[in-house]
Formats: sequence, structure tokens, C-alpha cells
Amino acid sequence: AVPSLLRCPPAMLRDEDTEADFQSFLRRVDEVANLLQGLNSSDSAVKEEAIAETEKRLQEEGASREEEESRTTVNRTVINTSVRAFPSEIKAGHTSGAFLAALEKDAKERARRRKRNEQLANALKEKGNAAFREGDFALAIQRYTEGLEKLRDKQELYTNRAQAYLKLHEYEKAISDCEWALKCNKNCLKAYFLMGKAHLALQHFSECRQCYEKMLQIDPRKENLFKDCVNEANLEEKRVRDEERAAREVQAGNAAALSIQELLQRINTPGQDILYYTAGIRLLAEAVNSCTGQTLFRTNNGFSILGKEPVRGAFCAEKKSPAEVELCVSLLLLWQAACAGNEENQRLLLAQPEVSAQLPELLSSGAHEIQRETLALISLCSENESGRRLLARQDLTSRLQMLIELVRNTDEEADSATSIPSDLIVADRFQAQCRVLLSRALFTELMGRFRPVNRAGTALPAGMVGTVGSLCADAEVRAQLAQSRECWQACLDECSDGSSPENSQRVLAALGLMMNLLLESNDTIQDFAVPISGRCLALLGHQDGRIVTGATGVLSRALPASPSAVEEVVKGGVVKKMLKFLKVAGQLTASYAIKTLSVCTKSSRQAQEELVKWDKRFQVLLKLLESENELIVGNAAFCLSQCLLIPGAAASLLGSNVVLLLLRQAGGDAQRTSVQQNSAIALGRLCKAEPRHIPQLRKLNGFAILNCAMKYVHSS
Repeated sequence: AVPSLLRCPPAMLRDEDTEADFQSFLRRVDEVANLLQGLNSSDSAVKEEAIAETEKRLQEEGASREEEESRTTVNRTVINTSVRAFPSEIKAGHTSGAFLAALEKDAKERARRRKRNEQLANALKEKGNAAFREGDFALAIQRYTEGLEKLRDKQELYTNRAQAYLKLHEYEKAISDCEWALKCNKNCLKAYFLMGKAHLALQHFSECRQCYEKMLQIDPRKENLFKDCVNEANLEEKRVRDEERAAREVQAGNAAALSIQELLQRINTPGQDILYYTAGIRLLAEAVNSCTGQTLFRTNNGFSILGKEPVRGAFCAEKKSPAEVELCVSLLLLWQAACAGNEENQRLLLAQPEVSAQLPELLSSGAHEIQRETLALISLCSENESGRRLLARQDLTSRLQMLIELVRNTDEEADSATSIPSDLIVADRFQAQCRVLLSRALFTELMGRFRPVNRAGTALPAGMVGTVGSLCADAEVRAQLAQSRECWQACLDECSDGSSPENSQRVLAALGLMMNLLLESNDTIQDFAVPISGRCLALLGHQDGRIVTGATGVLSRALPASPSAVEEVVKGGVVKKMLKFLKVAGQLTASYAIKTLSVCTKSSRQAQEELVKWDKRFQVLLKLLESENELIVGNAAFCLSQCLLIPGAAASLLGSNVVLLLLRQAGGDAQRTSVQQNSAIALGRLCKAEPRHIPQLRKLNGFAILNCAMKYVHSS
């Protein structure tokens, strides 16, 4: 028997008769198999005993009718034990050959009937699916049940019926069907998924998570689905725990909890004027200042305030009076208090049609304070994944246009406005809309705020450059913006001063934006490569290590665009600075530094000579050849091969383990072929420049390894 894979709660319904029948069936299969083994035995005594036992069973069960078709996938063709299925000569002759022939005939007959029943079951499944699509879940269940009467081991009928039971909130029955589906197919993802949903509805959170974990074990590619399901379970469990705690607070007579209930009752008093509701909502916003307060606001139908007049009228009015503006602002403040860090409340708020429809209108409101508080509310909701998803389901194009307009407002509002698309950029739909909306003209509007000359004495709003950098994650937007000269000039301006903490954040954001844009290649980048490289070289002495890492990264991507830029930074001492970073910096900075050195040594003789001069006996490069990072190893091997063109460089490596290190990389199984290629080239140049390395190469069977590595060397 297949054991139950998950613990089920005591209250869950069981089909005990069916389970007992199932176990009995399995025992009969084993018994018949043993009889067949006895009939085929070479031992005459064993064979006679098996024949006698067979005769006894035939007589005992001669009057019985055959049972239903195969019930599990253990053995879909069930052996018929009734007398009528066997020819009379079996009883007369007791020959094993005749018995086996009868079994074969019976098996074929059963296979024929099974095929017919499978066709009927499939037809009933399709009828059930049609009823499900039309929303007639009871009829769907009936059709699936009729299908199971034809074929008891059809997994799809169990999972489809379980899904229909879920729609009718019959969760125990859904779990039972999922368990039967797993008896048919122990790796049925749909069964675990639906069982997890049913357990979640019953608030069996541990069992729910077990189902989702089993899904991930079966198919690791379902990691995103697993995360979504577990997150849903976590939020639901938090909601339940919060509501239980809030109920205890009320029962204990907590004054703050009782005040929220009292305020909500007073606000729901009909027939009051607009000032009455405004004052009540303001007081309520101050009271909802904790998780318990937010929960009580939700459980006492706090979001229904919007349905009261004159609250709804003021909120939806196109032209608002001063009193209506004050009421609208109060309502927005209340929602901010109720939704801050509370994803369940955010879901309920954004699910209201009036809220979804009015938020874009409020952003374009003529009342400055309404715009400000609407921005704050949207920004608050976009800080977490579930809130971003709720916002991404709505029409974002018009909303983004309004946000861009708000960039022109005060610094605080512009900061809130640009943080929203930065948070929402994870949504594919938002990215698609940004691709259409973010034309160069619109980008220039954003970048116009970057330049101090346009806002003399005013600091750039935090997050502005970071937002644009996030938008540049989209390839089409990035390609468009990388051609903007205004963009590059603004980035250079932002990198001019990073002395204060606030300025440091802006420099970091600008460096990040340039890293994104430098994934492109165009004439504009070539034109700006020299000033970009010069600005980054100046930042290498910054006290903030993050800025140093960012500047090194930008250098590694900007230098390949311009030989002139390489010449300038080499004159500025970049080789010595990169070697210093390689000795003490972390892996990320080291990967940027060695890439910068490889670009410089590729085209600059001076860079090669300085690397030989400052890296005595290539101690730094040899250490990098032992790194586990393939990018670092490949670039280190490239730098070494370039430096071996300098007279005397190869001789300085005599007595070192350079041949062993390069052979290990040339004959290794690195995924990046540049590792093998650069290592093989370096070995060739090493032995050509200094033949005294050849005996060591021969001793290590290096020629055979090099011969194999030559397939990676195209033209060098």
C-alpha cells in the first residue's frame, strides 16, 4: 500500500470502506502471483500443491462476479479468479499450461474493457471540464465522479474533482481526492498544489507548507511558484495570528483597542456633516498606530468608510471644495496609517474599485496636499512584493506620466515619485509600459534635475538616479538612453563631488547608472570615454569603498571603447592603483581591477612595462591564477601573456610554479573557454621567450595538454 504522504488533521473525512477494499485487492494480487510462481515451479511437489490450491480457490469463488476494473496503478490488468472465465479443461486436466492460457485470455479481455472504460472516462472528464469552465462546480463534480466509476485509477479525475471541491469550499473532500491522486501518481504536482491550497483554507499552515515543499522536491524549476505559495501561506498565518491577538486585546479591555472600535462606530453614524467625518477620521488615523490597531481597523470594516456619504462624494469629486480637500487628505493619512507594513490591509484597500479608479485622478489633483499624500500612499504600497503586484495589475502608463510630472515639484515629492517606478520595475508589465513611455525627451526631463546648474544650491532628490538606473535594466530603454549626451553629462556632473554622505549616495547611483549604460556600445560612449575614465580615476582615492568599487567597475567597461582613454588612465597611474586593489580588495573589486588591467595591457606597451615593474616576479598575477572565479583567472592569464612580450619578463618567472598553474588552467574544464585559451597562449609565449621553462613543461606532460588546449586558440 502507498503510505499517506502528509499528516491529515483529525477532522478530515476518510473513505474507510474504499481504503479497506483497496488493501484487500493488493493482497489478492500477491496471492495470485504466488500461485503462478508455484505452477511454473520445477519441483513437482510445489507444482501439485499450487494446482490443488488453485482448484480450491476456483471452487470457493466460482459463483462470484468479477470486481470493478483496475483500481490502482499497482497492476492495471487484474487477474480474474471466477470459474466462468476459465475453460472446463482446467478442472479436468489441472494442467499449468491450460491455466496460463486462460489467464492470458482473461487479461486480454480485461485490457479491452479497460480501453473502452478509459474512453468513457475521458469523455466524462471533458464534460466535467466544460462544466467547471462555466462555473457549474457541482455538475463538474458529478461528471468527474461518473468518470471515476468507469476508471478508478485516473489521476486527472481526482485532481480535477479536488479543484471543483475547492471552489465549493469543501476542503476535506479536496484533500481526500488529492491523496487518491497521489496513490495513482506519487509525483503529481497538481495534487500537492491543490492539497496545499485546501490546507491553507483550513488554516493547517504546517501541512500546507509541507505540500509546497514536496512540489519543489519533485520539480526544482517550480521555485518561483513555491515562493509565491509559501509567501501566501505566511501572510495568511500572520493575518490569523494578528486577528487572534487583536481579539485578546479587546477581551482584555485594552483602552487603545476599544477606542478604535468606538471611533469607527461614531464615524459610521449617518447624517453628519463633512467636518464631523473629517475630525473622526483624523482621530482614527492617530489611533491606528500599531499592528493591533491596523488589525482592528480591518476586522471592524474600517475600509467601508469610503462607502459613507459624504466621504465617498468628497473622495470622488472632480472639483473639491476646501472642506472636501481636507476630508480627502484625512482619508489618505488614515490609509497610510492602516497600510504601513500591513500587506493584508494594502490588498483590501487596492481591491476597492473606487480607490483603484481615483488614485490616478488624485495624483493629478490641483490640490498640492492631496498629491503629496497620494504619492506617499502609493510609495508605501510599492515597498513590498505583494503591493507591487497589486499596483502592477492596474493601468500604469497614465500613472507614470503623472509621476514624471511630479518630478518637477519639491525635492521631497520628486523623491517619492521616482521611488515608485524604482520599486515597480520588477513587474514585466511595468517595464513594457516604461519602454514606450520613456522617450529621450522624457528622460531629459528627469535628467534636467540632475544638473546643479538647473537647480542651483539644491541637492538632487535621493533615489532619482537609482530609479533611472533601474529602468535601464530593460534593454530597449538602456539602448535608447545610452545615446543621450545629456545623460552622460549629467552622470559626470553627479560624480564631481562625493565628499558629503548625501553626495556619496548620488555618486554611487550615477556610477551604477553608468555601469548599466556601458553594456551598450555606440558613438556617444566613445565620445565620453575619456572624461568618464578621468572622473573615475579621480574617484579611486575616495574614502568610501563602495565608490572605489563602482569607479573601478565603470573603468573596466568604459576603457574598451577608446584607446585614448586607456592612454590617459595609464599616464595617470592606473596600473599601480589596480595592483594595490588586487592585493587587498574583495572579489568584486578584484574582478573589476584585473579586467581594467587586461584592457590596458592589451593596447598599451607602457601598461605592460609598468605591470612588470610593479608586480615583482608576477606575485599578484600568479595568485590570481589560483582563484575560483573564472573571470579573474581568464583575465589574469591574459595580462600575463601580454606582459611576457616584455624582454626579461619570462626569465623572472624561473623557479616559480607558473608552468604548473598555467597547465592546470589550460587543461581544466572551465566553462569559459577564454580561461583555457589565455592560459595556453601564456604558456606558449613563456616557453618561446625563455626556453628554460620547457623541461618543466615536458616533465608535467605539458605538450599533450597544450595540444588538447589548442582547439580553444583561434588566432592569437
